[in-house]
Amino acid sequence: MSRPTDAHALRTAFLDFFAERGHERVASSPLVPFNDPTLLFVNAGMVQFKDVFTGRDKRDYRRATTAQRCLRAGGKHNDLDNVGFTPRHHTLFEMLGNFSFGDYFKRDAINWAWEFLTEVLGFPADKLVVSVFNGEGDDAPFDQEAYDLWAELVPKERIYAFDAKENFWQMGDTGPCGPCSEIHIFRGDGPAPATGGQPGKGPAYEDDAYMELWNLVFMQYEKHEGGRMEKLPAPSVDTGAGLERLAAILEGASSNYGTTLLAPLVERGKQLAGVSGDQGEREASFRVIADHARATAFLIADGVTPEKSGRSYVLRRIMRRAIRHGTLVGLDEPFFHEICDLVVDQFGDAYPELREARAAIADAVQIEEQAFRRTLDRGLKMVEATLAELPAGAQAFPVDPAAKLYDTYGFPIDLTRVIAVEHGLTLDEDEVAARVRELQGAGDGAFVGGDAKINDVYFELANELGATQFLGYAEVEQRATLQAIIRDGQRVDAAGEGDAVELIFDRTPFYGESGGQIGDHGTIDNSGSGPAEVRLEVSDSQKPTGGLIVHHAKLASGRIKVGDQLSLRVDVTRRDAIRRNHSATHLLHHALREQLGKHVAQKGSLVAPDRLRFDFSHPRPLTREERVAIERQVNEMVMANAATGTEEMSLANAKQAGAIGLFGEKYSDEVRVVTIGTSSVELCGGTHVARAGDIGLFKIVSEGGVAQGVRRLEAVTGTGALDWVQHTASIVEQAAAELHARDPDDLLVRLSKLQEELKLKERELAQVERKLATGGAGSSEVIEVEGVKLLVRKIGAADPKVMRDAADTLRDRLGSGVVVLAAERDGKASLLVAVTSDLAGKKVHAGKLVGALAGHIDGRGGGRPDLAQAGGPKLAGLDQAVADAATQLAAQLSK
Repeated sequence: MSRPTDAHALRTAFLDFFAERGHERVASSPLVPFNDPTLLFVNAGMVQFKDVFTGRDKRDYRRATTAQRCLRAGGKHNDLDNVGFTPRHHTLFEMLGNFSFGDYFKRDAINWAWEFLTEVLGFPADKLVVSVFNGEGDDAPFDQEAYDLWAELVPKERIYAFDAKENFWQMGDTGPCGPCSEIHIFRGDGPAPATGGQPGKGPAYEDDAYMELWNLVFMQYEKHEGGRMEKLPAPSVDTGAGLERLAAILEGASSNYGTTLLAPLVERGKQLAGVSGDQGEREASFRVIADHARATAFLIADGVTPEKSGRSYVLRRIMRRAIRHGTLVGLDEPFFHEICDLVVDQFGDAYPELREARAAIADAVQIEEQAFRRTLDRGLKMVEATLAELPAGAQAFPVDPAAKLYDTYGFPIDLTRVIAVEHGLTLDEDEVAARVRELQGAGDGAFVGGDAKINDVYFELANELGATQFLGYAEVEQRATLQAIIRDGQRVDAAGEGDAVELIFDRTPFYGESGGQIGDHGTIDNSGSGPAEVRLEVSDSQKPTGGLIVHHAKLASGRIKVGDQLSLRVDVTRRDAIRRNHSATHLLHHALREQLGKHVAQKGSLVAPDRLRFDFSHPRPLTREERVAIERQVNEMVMANAATGTEEMSLANAKQAGAIGLFGEKYSDEVRVVTIGTSSVELCGGTHVARAGDIGLFKIVSEGGVAQGVRRLEAVTGTGALDWVQHTASIVEQAAAELHARDPDDLLVRLSKLQEELKLKERELAQVERKLATGGAGSSEVIEVEGVKLLVRKIGAADPKVMRDAADTLRDRLGSGVVVLAAERDGKASLLVAVTSDLAGKKVHAGKLVGALAGHIDGRGGGRPDLAQAGGPKLAGLDQAVADAATQLAAQLSK
């Protein structure tokens, strides 16, 4: 294998090296962890294999190699504040790894790492040092095996033994764990010092002299409660080598930002700023921009959008930090989308999802930058004003202005802290957050949103009864045993006619609301054991906790008791409508990803009998052409009439099959995969049609935004779609008849003609109003108030533009003075004050005068010194306002 020439070739060389040694080449997982809500982002190469190491997940291979994109910018692993100011800190980075799941162990892991570094990359062997675990008692002793293996490759004087902080890895307080060996490179001149075994020497103590390149974790123990260690029956290997660090050594760069991974992004920022070469203190800003552009592009490609909470807020912080650093180096116009676009070019070969999401990345970045620049301009002015007012010797930025910045302008608290630090000040972010809660009327620890409190009785029943057996995939009617009755929140043994109850059976065909699909309706009776004396109407079915399915029902007749055998019947017509909409939701999801890009990720859904609703990540409204294309693709899949398949499989196999799930959701080890033909493959527990053709017609009825970067589509299917089409056609027919149009195309022509006629009439009316408003303004209408001319006129009905035009005309006629106009518009009162330039702001302020008069119409208003308007609901007050104008003007002139 030839020596790679740059960072991108290095990535390929690593994967090829281990693939040649029997490793499955596994694609990088998205940055949002699949099936692991405990992590904000994937922060290490082994995250996608976590369940494999613990034995909960089985794979078809026992060796794997990856180039995994990772992100550390929030939660426990947060390097954000250091990024750009050190040579090696990043938000996003790539971790190269090779893994053994009970296959090879220490010898192969050590030999291959050494071979790759010294023979493939050509790193000088005499500059490399290694470390091993020095032991912690009998449970986890000194790693003699690793030491002896390294001694075959490296002089003992360059082997160091360190404690658990440096050389022992564990996933948590309990679980798989083991010693690790690290490979470091000496960064000084000449060979690495031969100081192995000497206390206080080596990479654990001399950070500036060494740089870690590779970490080999040997998972050979399981740690139990209390700290007891047991050997694993199948020891495993988890290794990680940072691509950025390896590239810096390979390319002879003094910093990761000088490698082919990041240098082009740094240079692009400088080109846009019109500078070149080392920028001294400003160099850090260009590094921040480069790093954050890479993180931004990958996050958006993985379905994250800049919003106000969670992962989305981390993205927003990253983007806004980069944009602010852009303003520090003179990038005063939107620029960040151009750097992100270069990320797509640079990394798109290794990560094709970037190319697929190029348009979405550009849209999301431009929208966020435009919004933040407005926030930044307002916020920075307030920050500067606060800094200017601080007394000499102040050490902290005050809490109240920081809280107001966030509450009023959306100015990030952490950005205020960064600016404060730049001025030698501190800021207590926790105290600011507490003050924000006060301003917003929330108490300490207040949480907006979240699930409603689940009745404690459900927890008891879940522990006692276990999950309800769901039969509804295949059946819509079934006999079952009544296990529990809840009335008014309490368990009871029996219930009678008229009671509203919640019922739990050992099994049921009723679907309990979950996964966006609402619960079934239907009936329950005792018809299986003779005449139906008992009848209940089921109005809802819920799944509150522990797999329980709770039937909300009302006893129409008879009496029931725990232990009864009853017949449960789902409303089939309603269920079929829900099935159509649920399957259509899957096809819609697939079409959205095909038409808009793989960045599209589900953000929520509702599947009801009358409609479906689907929320998804996308940075901008859909064009009419996109809506048509999406709708057409769904209907083409419906007409293809592919069969729906369902299969229970392991989560790992489902992911390998390309199944789409909700990121952040916690799935069980065995999942249900629903496929419709060969296109749509999703993890889903809902009910579906037998064939796509059962959906019938699919029609999108609305599209809009629900949050920044999140769009919502609503659609109808089957007879619901037919009803919508027929209703719309009826409206079109009625409109055509009213306008005497021959057909819908002629209707559009006639509407266009009517609009032109209406605009002409409006212009003519405005001219008439203007003449009426300005006509006859003779000297008799003008009075003097303390030497200032005042013209007051009630002009009837007029829109704001007519009033402004009239005021301009009358003000010009006065030459010097004040004009007060009163008018009615759409049942509301309007006032306008205009002041000539020689008086405005000197003797008379239009905004203050109109504000004084606005009380007569129960309104308020304001404006510039020369022109101001007010509006209010009280029409009867217009005459009082006109009569009071002279008095209020006199009061202002006397001040």
